Amino acid sequence: MNLRQAIGDARFAITVEVAPPKGTDVTEVLNASRMLAPHVHALNVTDNQSSVMKLSSLGFSIRLMQEGLNPVFQVTCRDRNRIGLQGDLLAAASFGIDTVLALTGDHPRMGDHPEAKPVYDIDVIGLLETIRMLNQGRDLSGNELESGPADFFPGASVTPSPANMDAQLFKMERKVKAGARFFQTQAVFDVPVFAEFMKRARDFGVPVMAGIILLKNAGMAKFMNANIPGVTVPKGIINELKDTDKKDRRAKSVEIGARIVGEVKDLVQGVHMMPLGWDKEAVAVLEQAGIGLQ
Repeated sequence: MNLRQAIGDARFAITVEVAPPKGTDVTEVLNASRMLAPHVHALNVTDNQSSVMKLSSLGFSIRLMQEGLNPVFQVTCRDRNRIGLQGDLLAAASFGIDTVLALTGDHPRMGDHPEAKPVYDIDVIGLLETIRMLNQGRDLSGNELESGPADFFPGASVTPSPANMDAQLFKMERKVKAGARFFQTQAVFDVPVFAEFMKRARDFGVPVMAGIILLKNAGMAKFMNANIPGVTVPKGIINELKDTDKKDRRAKSVEIGARIVGEVKDLVQGVHMMPLGWDKEAVAVLEQAGIGLQ
Protein backbone atom coordinates (compact mmCIF):
# COMPACT_ATOMS: atom_id res chain seq x y z
CA MET A 1 0.00 0.00 0.00
CA ASN A 2 1.36 3.42 -0.95
CA LEU A 3 0.76 6.84 0.61
CA ARG A 4 -2.08 7.74 -1.71
CA GLN A 5 -3.93 4.56 -0.85
CA ALA A 6 -3.27 4.91 2.87
CA ILE A 7 -4.61 8.46 2.97
CA GLY A 8 -7.54 7.55 0.74
CA ASP A 9 -8.48 4.72 3.09
CA ALA A 10 -8.15 7.03 6.13
CA ARG A 11 -5.33 4.89 7.54
CA PHE A 12 -2.53 6.27 9.71
CA ALA A 13 0.04 7.18 7.08
CA ILE A 14 3.80 6.95 7.57
CA THR A 15 6.53 8.43 5.38
CA VAL A 16 10.25 8.92 5.80
CA GLU A 17 12.64 11.33 4.15
CA VAL A 18 15.58 10.06 2.08
CA ALA A 19 18.25 12.29 0.53
CA PRO A 20 19.92 11.48 -2.80
CA PRO A 21 23.73 11.56 -2.69
CA LYS A 22 26.06 14.28 -3.88
CA GLY A 23 27.33 12.07 -6.67
CA THR A 24 26.24 9.17 -8.86
CA ASP A 25 26.66 6.19 -6.53
CA VAL A 26 23.25 5.57 -4.98
CA THR A 27 24.15 2.28 -3.29
CA GLU A 28 24.09 3.59 0.28
CA VAL A 29 20.82 5.48 0.03
CA LEU A 30 19.20 2.62 -1.91
CA ASN A 31 20.18 0.21 0.86
CA ALA A 32 18.75 2.60 3.45
CA SER A 33 15.57 2.93 1.40
CA ARG A 34 15.18 -0.85 1.18
CA MET A 35 15.59 -1.08 4.95
CA LEU A 36 13.04 1.66 5.62
CA ALA A 37 10.44 0.66 3.02
CA PRO A 38 8.73 -2.15 5.01
CA HIS A 39 7.98 0.32 7.81
CA VAL A 40 6.49 3.19 5.77
CA HIS A 41 3.97 3.87 3.03
CA ALA A 42 6.36 6.00 1.00
CA LEU A 43 9.83 7.51 0.84
CA ASN A 44 10.05 11.30 0.39
CA VAL A 45 12.90 12.11 -1.99
CA THR A 46 14.38 15.53 -1.23
CA ASP A 47 14.96 18.06 -4.01
CA ASN A 48 18.40 19.64 -3.43
CA GLN A 49 17.48 20.10 0.22
CA SER A 50 18.80 23.28 1.87
CA SER A 51 19.93 24.34 -1.62
CA VAL A 52 22.79 21.85 -1.56
CA MET A 53 23.37 20.37 -5.02
CA LYS A 54 22.74 16.62 -5.12
CA LEU A 55 21.46 13.96 -7.49
CA SER A 56 17.98 15.02 -8.54
CA SER A 57 14.77 14.09 -6.78
CA LEU A 58 13.30 12.93 -10.08
CA GLY A 59 16.27 10.69 -10.84
CA PHE A 60 16.24 8.96 -7.47
CA SER A 61 12.44 8.71 -7.43
CA ILE A 62 12.73 6.77 -10.69
CA ARG A 63 15.34 4.47 -9.13
CA LEU A 64 12.97 3.77 -6.24
CA MET A 65 10.19 2.92 -8.69
CA GLN A 66 12.54 0.53 -10.45
CA GLU A 67 13.15 -1.12 -7.07
CA GLY A 68 9.42 -1.54 -6.53
CA LEU A 69 9.40 1.10 -3.77
CA ASN A 70 6.99 4.02 -3.34
CA PRO A 71 8.49 7.51 -3.75
CA VAL A 72 7.06 10.91 -2.95
CA PHE A 73 8.60 13.18 -5.59
CA GLN A 74 9.52 16.45 -3.90
CA VAL A 75 9.47 19.39 -6.32
CA THR A 76 10.66 22.91 -5.47
CA CYS A 77 10.06 26.16 -7.33
CA ARG A 78 13.63 27.32 -6.74
CA ASP A 79 15.57 25.77 -9.61
CA ARG A 80 13.22 25.51 -12.62
CA ASN A 81 10.83 27.73 -14.50
CA ARG A 82 7.29 26.63 -15.31
CA ILE A 83 8.42 24.84 -18.47
CA GLY A 84 11.05 22.79 -16.60
CA LEU A 85 8.69 22.01 -13.74
CA GLN A 86 5.99 20.74 -16.07
CA GLY A 87 8.51 18.71 -18.04
CA ASP A 88 9.78 17.01 -14.88
CA LEU A 89 6.25 16.34 -13.66
CA LEU A 90 5.29 14.70 -16.95
CA ALA A 91 8.52 12.68 -16.87
CA ALA A 92 7.63 11.49 -13.37
CA ALA A 93 4.14 10.51 -14.51
CA SER A 94 5.61 8.53 -17.41
CA PHE A 95 7.44 6.35 -14.86
CA GLY A 96 4.32 5.86 -12.75
CA ILE A 97 5.24 8.39 -10.06
CA ASP A 98 2.02 10.07 -9.00
CA THR A 99 2.57 11.41 -5.46
CA VAL A 100 4.19 14.85 -5.39
CA LEU A 101 5.11 17.22 -2.58
CA ALA A 102 5.11 20.82 -3.80
CA LEU A 103 7.59 23.10 -2.03
CA THR A 104 8.95 26.60 -2.40
CA GLY A 105 12.58 25.58 -1.81
CA ASP A 106 15.24 27.28 0.30
CA HIS A 107 17.05 30.24 -1.25
CA PRO A 108 20.38 29.32 -2.92
CA ARG A 109 22.31 31.57 -0.56
CA MET A 110 21.70 28.93 2.13
CA GLY A 111 23.45 26.17 0.20
CA ASP A 112 26.75 25.24 -1.41
CA HIS A 113 26.21 27.38 -4.54
CA PRO A 114 25.29 30.72 -2.95
CA GLU A 115 26.07 32.53 -6.20
CA ALA A 116 23.32 30.60 -8.03
CA LYS A 117 20.34 32.58 -9.27
CA PRO A 118 17.00 31.46 -7.83
CA VAL A 119 14.21 30.95 -10.35
CA TYR A 120 10.88 31.10 -8.49
CA ASP A 121 9.10 31.66 -11.80
CA ILE A 122 5.98 30.45 -10.04
CA ASP A 123 5.40 30.07 -6.32
CA VAL A 124 4.14 26.98 -4.55
CA ILE A 125 0.53 28.02 -5.13
CA GLY A 126 1.32 28.28 -8.82
CA LEU A 127 2.99 24.87 -8.72
CA LEU A 128 -0.07 23.27 -7.11
CA GLU A 129 -2.29 24.95 -9.70
CA THR A 130 0.03 23.66 -12.42
CA ILE A 131 -0.39 20.12 -11.11
CA ARG A 132 -4.15 20.60 -11.10
CA MET A 133 -4.03 21.76 -14.72
CA LEU A 134 -1.99 18.71 -15.72
CA ASN A 135 -4.56 16.53 -13.96
CA GLN A 136 -7.19 18.20 -16.13
CA GLY A 137 -5.23 17.34 -19.27
CA ARG A 138 -3.80 20.77 -20.00
CA ASP A 139 -0.54 22.59 -19.41
CA LEU A 140 -0.29 25.88 -17.53
CA SER A 141 -0.88 27.83 -20.74
CA GLY A 142 -4.05 25.89 -21.44
CA ASN A 143 -2.62 23.68 -24.19
CA GLU A 144 -4.02 20.16 -24.33
CA LEU A 145 -1.73 17.30 -23.31
CA GLU A 146 -1.31 14.82 -26.16
CA SER A 147 -1.46 11.82 -23.82
CA GLY A 148 -4.51 12.94 -21.86
CA PRO A 149 -4.67 14.02 -18.21
CA ALA A 150 -2.09 13.18 -15.59
CA ASP A 151 -3.14 11.64 -12.29
CA PHE A 152 -1.07 13.31 -9.60
CA PHE A 153 -1.77 13.19 -5.87
CA PRO A 154 -0.29 16.52 -4.70
CA GLY A 155 0.71 17.48 -1.19
CA ALA A 156 2.30 20.51 0.42
CA SER A 157 4.09 21.54 3.59
CA VAL A 158 3.01 23.69 6.51
CA THR A 159 4.81 25.11 9.52
CA PRO A 160 2.75 24.99 12.74
CA SER A 161 4.55 27.99 14.19
CA PRO A 162 3.21 29.71 17.31
CA ALA A 163 4.76 33.02 16.25
CA ASN A 164 2.71 33.40 13.07
CA MET A 165 0.01 30.77 13.31
CA ASP A 166 -2.61 32.90 11.56
CA ALA A 167 -0.29 33.46 8.60
CA GLN A 168 0.53 29.76 8.34
CA LEU A 169 -3.12 28.79 8.45
CA PHE A 170 -3.85 31.36 5.74
CA LYS A 171 -1.10 29.85 3.57
CA MET A 172 -2.44 26.39 4.28
CA GLU A 173 -5.93 27.42 3.19
CA ARG A 174 -4.55 28.84 -0.06
CA LYS A 175 -2.69 25.60 -0.74
CA VAL A 176 -5.86 23.59 -0.14
CA LYS A 177 -7.76 25.79 -2.60
CA ALA A 178 -4.91 25.35 -5.11
CA GLY A 179 -5.24 21.57 -4.90
CA ALA A 180 -3.16 20.21 -1.99
CA ARG A 181 -4.65 16.92 -0.84
CA PHE A 182 -2.38 16.24 2.11
CA PHE A 183 0.14 18.13 4.25
CA GLN A 184 3.41 17.27 5.92
CA THR A 185 4.49 19.64 8.66
CA GLN A 186 7.80 21.10 9.73
CA ALA A 187 9.27 19.35 12.77
CA VAL A 188 6.97 19.17 15.80
CA PHE A 189 8.47 19.41 19.29
CA ASP A 190 6.04 21.63 21.22
CA VAL A 191 2.97 19.40 21.29
CA PRO A 192 0.55 21.81 23.08
CA VAL A 193 1.23 24.46 20.41
CA PHE A 194 0.79 21.86 17.69
CA ALA A 195 -2.50 20.73 19.22
CA GLU A 196 -3.78 24.31 19.06
CA PHE A 197 -2.67 24.54 15.43
CA MET A 198 -4.43 21.28 14.54
CA LYS A 199 -7.62 22.41 16.27
CA ARG A 200 -7.84 25.15 13.64
CA ALA A 201 -6.32 23.27 10.71
CA ARG A 202 -8.94 20.51 10.90
CA ASP A 203 -11.46 22.93 9.42
CA PHE A 204 -9.75 22.55 6.04
CA GLY A 205 -10.64 18.87 5.89
CA VAL A 206 -7.25 17.80 4.48
CA PRO A 207 -5.10 15.08 6.11
CA VAL A 208 -2.05 16.32 8.02
CA MET A 209 1.10 14.31 8.79
CA ALA A 210 3.23 15.56 11.68
CA GLY A 211 6.94 16.05 10.96
CA ILE A 212 9.29 14.22 13.34
CA ILE A 213 13.02 15.07 13.38
CA LEU A 214 15.47 13.04 15.44
CA LEU A 215 17.55 15.38 17.59
CA LYS A 216 21.15 14.18 17.82
CA ASN A 217 22.24 16.43 20.68
CA ALA A 218 21.42 19.62 22.58
CA GLY A 219 23.54 21.68 20.19
CA MET A 220 21.41 20.59 17.24
CA ALA A 221 18.27 21.55 19.14
CA LYS A 222 19.65 25.01 19.94
CA PHE A 223 20.75 25.47 16.32
CA MET A 224 17.25 24.67 15.09
CA ASN A 225 15.73 27.16 17.52
CA ALA A 226 18.08 29.84 16.25
CA ASN A 227 18.05 29.09 12.54
CA ILE A 228 14.98 27.13 11.41
CA PRO A 229 11.91 29.37 11.11
CA GLY A 230 8.88 28.01 12.87
CA VAL A 231 10.71 25.32 14.84
CA THR A 232 10.74 25.54 18.62
CA VAL A 233 12.43 22.87 20.71
CA PRO A 234 11.24 23.30 24.32
CA LYS A 235 13.86 23.86 27.00
CA GLY A 236 12.87 20.63 28.72
CA ILE A 237 13.84 18.54 25.66
CA ILE A 238 17.11 20.43 25.32
CA ASN A 239 17.92 19.70 28.95
CA GLU A 240 17.09 16.01 28.47
CA LEU A 241 19.63 15.81 25.66
CA LYS A 242 22.17 17.89 27.54
CA ASP A 243 21.97 15.66 30.61
CA THR A 244 22.35 12.43 28.62
CA ASP A 245 25.75 10.76 28.23
CA LYS A 246 27.07 10.78 24.68
CA LYS A 247 26.88 6.98 24.43
CA ASP A 248 23.16 7.09 25.30
CA ARG A 249 22.11 9.96 23.02
CA ARG A 250 20.76 7.80 20.21
CA ALA A 251 18.54 5.97 22.66
CA LYS A 252 17.42 9.27 24.19
CA SER A 253 16.67 10.68 20.73
CA VAL A 254 14.53 7.64 19.95
CA GLU A 255 12.78 7.99 23.31
CA ILE A 256 11.97 11.65 22.67
CA GLY A 257 10.83 10.97 19.11
CA ALA A 258 8.59 8.09 20.19
CA ARG A 259 7.10 10.21 22.95
CA ILE A 260 6.23 13.00 20.51
CA VAL A 261 4.71 10.52 18.05
CA GLY A 262 2.61 9.09 20.86
CA GLU A 263 1.41 12.56 21.86
CA VAL A 264 0.47 13.70 18.34
CA LYS A 265 -0.90 10.49 16.80
CA ASP A 266 -4.49 11.25 17.81
CA LEU A 267 -4.22 14.76 16.35
CA VAL A 268 -3.13 13.80 12.82
CA GLN A 269 -3.54 11.20 10.08
CA GLY A 270 0.12 10.27 9.99
CA VAL A 271 3.73 11.10 10.68
CA HIS A 272 6.59 12.10 8.41
CA MET A 273 9.97 10.96 9.75
CA MET A 274 13.07 13.06 9.04
CA PRO A 275 15.97 10.98 10.42
CA LEU A 276 18.85 13.01 8.92
CA GLY A 277 20.98 9.89 8.55
CA TRP A 278 19.67 8.04 11.61
CA ASP A 279 17.57 5.65 9.54
CA LYS A 280 17.59 2.72 11.97
CA GLU A 281 16.63 5.07 14.77
CA ALA A 282 13.64 6.26 12.72
CA VAL A 283 12.40 2.67 12.60
CA ALA A 284 13.04 2.35 16.34
CA VAL A 285 10.91 5.44 16.99
CA LEU A 286 7.97 3.93 15.12
CA GLU A 287 8.37 0.61 16.93
CA GLN A 288 8.71 2.23 20.35
CA ALA A 289 5.67 4.39 19.69
CA GLY A 290 3.68 1.31 18.64
CA ILE A 291 3.06 2.75 15.18
CA GLY A 292 3.01 0.27 12.33
CA LEU A 293 1.61 0.06 8.82
CA GLN A 294 -2.14 -0.43 8.73
